[in-house]
Amino acid sequence: MPADPRPAAAVMLQGTGSDVGKSLLAAGLCRLFARSGLAVRPFKPQNMSNNAAVTIDGGEIGRAQALQARACGVAPVADMNPVLLKPQSDTGAQVVVQGRVVAQAGARDYHALKPSLLPRVLDSFRRLAAAADLMVVEGAGSAAEINLRAADIANMGFAEAADLPVVLVGDIDRGGVIASIVGTWELLPPAERARLKGYVINRFRGDPALFHPALAIIAERTGLPCLGIVPWFAEAARLPAEDSASLGGGGTEAGRLHVAVPMLSRIANFDDFDPLAAEPAVRLTMVPRGRPLPGDCDLVILPGSKATIADLAVLRDEGWDIDLRAHLRRGGRVIGICAGYQMLGRSVADPLGVEGPAGAQAPGLGLLDVATVMGGDKVLRRVAGTDSAGRPVAGYEMHMGRTDGPDAARPMLVLDGRPDGAVAADGRVMGCYLHGLFASDPWRHALLDALRPGAATGGVTYEPLVDAILDRLADHLESHLDMAALWRIASAGRSCRGAPFLDQARKSASTIDGPPAFR
Repeated sequence: MPADPRPAAAVMLQGTGSDVGKSLLAAGLCRLFARSGLAVRPFKPQNMSNNAAVTIDGGEIGRAQALQARACGVAPVADMNPVLLKPQSDTGAQVVVQGRVVAQAGARDYHALKPSLLPRVLDSFRRLAAAADLMVVEGAGSAAEINLRAADIANMGFAEAADLPVVLVGDIDRGGVIASIVGTWELLPPAERARLKGYVINRFRGDPALFHPALAIIAERTGLPCLGIVPWFAEAARLPAEDSASLGGGGTEAGRLHVAVPMLSRIANFDDFDPLAAEPAVRLTMVPRGRPLPGDCDLVILPGSKATIADLAVLRDEGWDIDLRAHLRRGGRVIGICAGYQMLGRSVADPLGVEGPAGAQAPGLGLLDVATVMGGDKVLRRVAGTDSAGRPVAGYEMHMGRTDGPDAARPMLVLDGRPDGAVAADGRVMGCYLHGLFASDPWRHALLDALRPGAATGGVTYEPLVDAILDRLADHLESHLDMAALWRIASAGRSCRGAPFLDQARKSASTIDGPPAFR
């Protein structure tokens, strides 16, 4: 018997593996259902990501759930992602529960902690569902991680506890999608198979008719209907990503102003750079380990990191510190964001073991005359302000520790009346704690023009661009998914406000890719 029956219509997307496109599908469904007039809320019980967002209630959640909240037309709150794991090493992570850091745990320790987290996860789900017509829930990793099934709160364990129907998502672009769907079915016990109501083939390229014989094979082996074959959506690359595995290793030659970002081992909040990538005049290169920083770049940005001292060591091991000094000798500029700002200073100390061993310390790059000491409560807040020229900026802070020194007397920004960041005497090196800075259009355009006059001509207006892509994503899904079937799955046995959407979905059902037998 489920411990906590779902109080609203709900559907859970679970994957045949990681990075199959669940987050993007969930965002598109959130926008599509919300456009019909339904009150929709996103939910992911457990997430692992160093790409996080600050919520209006002062917590932090995975970036994907913040994007999904935006797709719903609502502000993000901590309940949308009640358990967030932020990796700090290969075996340990910071554990964030309902928006707040509660522990640092290794993999084994966290596995033992999970049973105590399920009640809080269900509390978050219940609070959101109480004000929603529909909950769009996203699983994590694979639905068939049977070695982790005991005390699972991310996939079938949560689906069972909250009594949710499940739609399986497979990624055909990576290959083996038939085996992954059938294999997932075979590994699940009968009670969990009963929760599977259908599957979606995602990221299809080519003629869907060529895949139709596979639908009969999958149906014969599993009994599951295909709810749609979703073609590749190229604009997905322009939406904020959550997993660093999705980051590319190099830029296109299309842009003429070159910006480089070294991909640190614990890179965090890398969606900071999406607005730059969207600019037609910019070539953004995410530089992987093993490659030097490009010698022709105009700007190097040091990104956020979940482990500042450890990534300082990575930066030096890669020789990027030498590349940075050569870049500055050529007249280039450097900006550090959050941990990147801390690295630019004289030193970083972690006396309390906030990010690693207590008492750790390391010399910084010495490009700013400031020093950082980790400690204190984690700063989580949305902020707005101006730069030194009065241009508006906005975003969020997410850090622990304090950075001070002579160069801080030349603050890069003023946020909510407080100085933030530092600027070197020659103005070519600067840093601050503001994530989301590059999404501030006037500031970004002024930066581009300062780097190369005229570079901001024809520049994008970023926030409306994201909303326009979400709308196109919703249109894309509406054309290729059986929305009427999805609504029936989500609302089965529930007395829900959704009849207008169901009528509309029925009219478009004939556009779904796939033979009628599987609609």
